[in-house]
Amino acid sequence: MTFLSEPVTKLPLFDNDNGIKLFLTLTNAELLEFGGNEHALTCMRISTAVQMDSLSKDVNGPECSHIQFQLTDVVRKQRQEPSESCFGGRRSLSLISLKSHQGSLTCGKSKDRPPPSRFSTDVVQWLMKNLSIEDPVEAIHLGSLIAAQGYIFPISDHVLTMKDDGTFYRFQAPYFWPSNCWEPENTDYAIYLCKRTMQNKARLELADYEAENLARLQRAFARKWEFIFMQAEAQVKIDRKKDKTERKILDSQERAFWDVHRPVPGCVNTTEMDIRKCRRLKNPQKVKKSVYGVTEESQSQSPVHIPSQPIRKTTKDDIRKQITFLNAQIDRHCLKMSKVAESLIAYTEQYVEYDPFITPAEPSNPWISDDITLWDIEMSKEPSQQRVKRWGFSFDEILKDQVGRDQFLRFLESEFSSENLRFWLAVQDLKKQPLQDVAKRVEEIWQEFLAPGAPSAINLDSHSYERTSQNVKDGGRYTFEDAQEHIYKLMKSDSYARFLRSNAYQDLLLAKKKVFGVWFVCHHTLQACMRLCMGCMAVTAGCASGQGLL
Repeated sequence: MTFLSEPVTKLPLFDNDNGIKLFLTLTNAELLEFGGNEHALTCMRISTAVQMDSLSKDVNGPECSHIQFQLTDVVRKQRQEPSESCFGGRRSLSLISLKSHQGSLTCGKSKDRPPPSRFSTDVVQWLMKNLSIEDPVEAIHLGSLIAAQGYIFPISDHVLTMKDDGTFYRFQAPYFWPSNCWEPENTDYAIYLCKRTMQNKARLELADYEAENLARLQRAFARKWEFIFMQAEAQVKIDRKKDKTERKILDSQERAFWDVHRPVPGCVNTTEMDIRKCRRLKNPQKVKKSVYGVTEESQSQSPVHIPSQPIRKTTKDDIRKQITFLNAQIDRHCLKMSKVAESLIAYTEQYVEYDPFITPAEPSNPWISDDITLWDIEMSKEPSQQRVKRWGFSFDEILKDQVGRDQFLRFLESEFSSENLRFWLAVQDLKKQPLQDVAKRVEEIWQEFLAPGAPSAINLDSHSYERTSQNVKDGGRYTFEDAQEHIYKLMKSDSYARFLRSNAYQDLLLAKKKVFGVWFVCHHTLQACMRLCMGCMAVTAGCASGQGLL
């Protein structure tokens, strides 16, 4: 590190959350020569921020927390070697060379008052030189990323991208940088568009998409459009008092700002992800600490430029929460892959005869064959043998089948416990009711099944009854969810098992096997006899015509 023996003045260039600070160190003589050249300092800050944002990932240690730069006047060298210019040698530049142990970074400014315009080719060459980029395509891509954030922008184009075709670019003013965490509202955008329509200048004419946005905003803010118009008029009056050159530059900078926050249709909106969220990993002021599902985040909404607070240390409560979570994970029931595969195979084998892609349907589908046996069985209103057998697979199977529910309800009536199934069906029907009828239906179900002295009272545990009583006060479709779940488990574990063992189900299953078997044999025997008769009639007709038999 080089220290100057003369009195020096330090101008801040860059400061990030990792403790990396960059200062431009000037001697008194150099400071006088530098004078009030604020734009050159602004350009240096932009360029330094762009490069150090990537360099800060590799710069660590206290020796790099303070980097000094020395100002060197190279005007004469710039005139002699125009190829060494930061942005080309077509202008007379007061070139500023920033040097550190990481490399050199240069930035220039013309002697005129307004910020200079730079060729895109010069920017690409400068990126390739100072960032050691060999491929021009990569340099153009990096320049496009910088332009998309609004730090540099084309003078005559709304699309913020880098083109290696000689387009003029200009540095954005620090006031409009996205690092200031701008969140412009639609009213601000409406004032900006309205202000541009008041100025009869070709360069301020609205693009097609901007005119559409203005019309849309005018409809949205119809009630306060007069206020927006007055604000735009006031800003136009202030702008007219400014110098012509300054007004042009401000117009271009403001246009670039809105091109970032209200981009052209089809362009990527770089502000969709809040820059403050992106900086949370680097900014310790907003701490988001997750301990296996336990999340704690600071509620501070301070801007990112406020000095950050130290990270909160892990406390005993955090460790206890982590221990509790890990113990819960140990007790968590986990299935082995072999058991899962075995369960899937068993399920497939159980339902294989009900899958028409694997097992041909018996009787066949009348829509793809000439056999109408299936329709005849359905007309008889008697369940088939396969249908009755499927009721025994699970409790859900019998609840899904209308005929199965009717048979199960008859069984429950014989055991004087049909109120359980009727309550379950009533709650299922409640979930499908229109919103205007829900409250009335909730009251009816409560009075029939749960109210004191109800005609069809169901048996609930105290916990479920207490929660249901609280839910009835704010009646909704899911008021009886706890009670329905309790009744479902009760029927599944008790009533359903007794139904499968009952004579009613066994007789129904055997009867369907017998009836279907006899009916199927008779049906096919009748079809065979009909075909035989048709053949005999054809033979008789042939003999009568004298053709005989071959």
